[in-house]
Amino acid sequence: MKNKNSIYGGIIILILVVGIFVILKEDSKNYDDFAKCLTEKEVRFYGSFECPHCAQQKSFFGDSIKFVNYIECGPLGGPMNQVCKDVDIRAYPTWFIDEFRYEGTQTFEQLSKLSGCSLSN
Repeated sequence: MKNKNSIYGGIIILILVVGIFVILKEDSKNYDDFAKCLTEKEVRFYGSFECPHCAQQKSFFGDSIKFVNYIECGPLGGPMNQVCKDVDIRAYPTWFIDEFRYEGTQTFEQLSKLSGCSLSN
């Protein structure tokens, strides 16, 4: 009976480890094509390196953030660069899509709908 419980315990642990691996793999999905499409459509993401919502927005993209047209505006409460002043950035993050302003964190579904970029690979 003891060996049987050990086998069942081992199987349960194996299932949990595989499940965690699958979840982590899904979370690290590659969004390169989506990010490149946003840039091709001249979508712009304005933010600050100190902004927690900007950090969250960047984390959605993972490594694919390098393909997003991100404009760093400067420290929170500090001097803003001229590029951000010129488009009157008032909050972070701010997205410009087809010259319309969208303030706050945007989901991929929102960005996809607003830009016309597909989320499917």
